Amino acid sequence: MSALQYFAQIDGNNIVTNVAVVTAEFMAENPERYPGTWVETFIDTAKTYAGVGYIYNPVTQDFAAPITPPSPVLTNE
Repeated sequence: MSALQYFAQIDGNNIVTNVAVVTAEFMAENPERYPGTWVETFIDTAKTYAGVGYIYNPVTQDFAAPITPPSPVLTNE
């Protein structure tokens, strides 16, 4: 039996929409359950583990956390 691997589903803008832990063989044998583009993500390595909303860089084959705009500063003026 093959080892479980971590995969991230990305949309057309390279944004992670789903993460799955499954064997590559099972994913390949069940394309109806895993439509779209899936790339491997790694845990416990120098690469960033993907999460929903993360951005995939195909050049480095790594993920970056989404950029969150700063919260507005409220004043009493």
